[in-house]
Amino acid sequence: MVERRTPIPVSKAVHKIMENVKMNGDVEYVPIEESLGRYLGEPLKADHDVPPFDRSPYDGFAIRSEDTQNTSSDQPVTLEVIEEIGAGTVAKSTLQKNQAIRIMTGAQIPIGADAVIMLELVKEMQDNGKSYIKVKRKVVSGDNISRQGEDVQNGAILLAKGTKINEGTVALLATFGYANVPVFKKPVVGIIATGSELLDVGEPLEPGKIRNSNGYMIAAQIRKIGAETKFFGKLADDFDSCYEKIERSLTEVDVLITTGGVSVGDYDHLPEIYKKLQAEVLFNKVAMRPGSVTTVAVKDGKFLFGLSGNPSACFVGFELFARPAILSLVETEQVHLQKEKAILEKDFPKPNPFTRFVRSKVSIKEGKLVVTPVGLDKSGVVSSIAFANALLMLPGGTRGFERGMDVKVLLLNGEGSKTTWEQK
Repeated sequence: MVERRTPIPVSKAVHKIMENVKMNGDVEYVPIEESLGRYLGEPLKADHDVPPFDRSPYDGFAIRSEDTQNTSSDQPVTLEVIEEIGAGTVAKSTLQKNQAIRIMTGAQIPIGADAVIMLELVKEMQDNGKSYIKVKRKVVSGDNISRQGEDVQNGAILLAKGTKINEGTVALLATFGYANVPVFKKPVVGIIATGSELLDVGEPLEPGKIRNSNGYMIAAQIRKIGAETKFFGKLADDFDSCYEKIERSLTEVDVLITTGGVSVGDYDHLPEIYKKLQAEVLFNKVAMRPGSVTTVAVKDGKFLFGLSGNPSACFVGFELFARPAILSLVETEQVHLQKEKAILEKDFPKPNPFTRFVRSKVSIKEGKLVVTPVGLDKSGVVSSIAFANALLMLPGGTRGFERGMDVKVLLLNGEGSKTTWEQK
C-alpha cells in the first residue's frame, strides 16, 4: 500500500511531538557514586546553611577589630596570641581586649572575634614564652570572614527536578548528605533497524548488502542523552510478523524507533501497522532535507518514531524529534538542540526548497562562531556524521548561501535549550 504523505513545517512537527509528551515520573534511588549523568527526580533542597558557621577563608589571626581602631604603621598594636585552632576544631577561649587566636582556613570564628587578619600582614614575636603579633593597620569588623549561609541558606532550592547531574551537582549532593540520590528512571528506547539489505556489524559484506550502521548510531545517540537501549533485531517481510513484533516490543519500552521502511516491493507495512495498533499518526512527512519521510505516531502515550533508513536522515530525525521526546520523560527543561548564530565559512550554492539541515563543523575564530559544512550533503552519507558537531540550518525557499553570511546552527554537543527553536 502506497501511503499518502503531506509535508508539514519542521517547527509544527516539533510542536506536535511536545504537545503529546506524557511524563511518567518514575523515580529510583542510586548511590551518589552512580548519579553522574542522571536526572534529579526531585528538587535539591538545602537542609542547612553553607557555610554552617562564620569561618575564616584564610590562614591568619582572629581578632577584635576595635583593638586596631587607632593603629597605623607608626603606631602598631601588639596582641597576645592565646590559642591556635585548625579546620574542624573550635576555640576554647573567648577573645578579650588585645588578644588574638591563630586560625587556619575553614575554622570557625571564635567567640569575641569579628575579623581575621591574614598571616602575611602581621609580625609574629615571642616574649617570655608567650606569642604575640604586631598589627600595623586598621582592621574593619567583618574583614575576611565567610558568613554563615552566604553560599547557601537553609531551605533554599538549589536545583530543580529534572536537572542533569554533573560534577558540581555531585558536590552539592555530598554537601547535603545525599548518599542515595533520587533520580528519574532511565527511559527505555527500543530499536528496530529494518531492511532486507542489512547485515550485522560482524558479518562479512555481500553483494547488494550493507552493514547496519543506523541501529548502532541510534543506540549511541540514545545513550548520549542518558536513556537505555533495547534491540529487537530486524523485522520479517510479512505483515503479521511485523505487527506482532512491533506490538510486543512496544509493551517493553517507553519509546520505539524503527529505521527504514518495512516493505515487500512497493508496499510499506508501517502505515497499516500503525492503523491496526490504533496509534495516532502525528505526521508522516516533514518539509525538510534530509529526513522528509520521518513518521511519528503515538500509542497509549508512547511514541513510535519511523526514521529514514538513510544514515544522515536518520541521525537528523533523531536529534530534531526523538531527542526532545525522550528527554521530556525525565522532566528536564533542556530538551532541544541549542541554537546559535554563526558566520558561514564556505559557499553553499545548493537551493533549498525545504528547510535543510547540513552536517557541519563549528569553531570559534577571532571571538566569533563560524561554521563549515563537512562531507557530502546527501542523506545516505555516513562519513559526514562522524566529523559534525552542529547542524547548519538553512531555511526553505532560498537559492543558496555565500561565504560570510550570517546563518543559524544547532549545536550537537551544546547544553541544550528549554525553548523550541522556530523556523522563519
